[in-house]
Amino acid sequence: QVQLVESGGGLVQAGGSLRLSCAASVRNNYAMGWFRQAPGKEREFVAVITRFRVNTYYSDSVKDRFTISRDNDRAVYLQMNSLKPEDTAVYYCAASKTVGGHRYSSAYDYWGQGTQVTVSS
Repeated sequence: QVQLVESGGGLVQAGGSLRLSCAASVRNNYAMGWFRQAPGKEREFVAVITRFRVNTYYSDSVKDRFTISRDNDRAVYLQMNSLKPEDTAVYYCAASKTVGGHRYSSAYDYWGQGTQVTVSS
């Protein structure tokens, strides 16, 4: 049974930083992604780290501000710097057994419950 549990969300001022964690009971052969969903909007891709930490990919909106990393098969992290009000959303951790297509939520097999990030202006 795969379980993903996010933590680390909260309220921060614009320009600040947060580090999200996802406790993951998955092996290193899963790709791990972060998605977010703002009120009234669709869930969108944020970042992914591929199996065995080979590659990382980011959405254009967070590139150069966010960093995804993983601790083998125990946890995945999202370091978020220079936060903006438009980063406000519920952030979800997800695990995928597939190869490729990780910008799409349909590629993921397991999801966490989400953690709220609120950035004030």
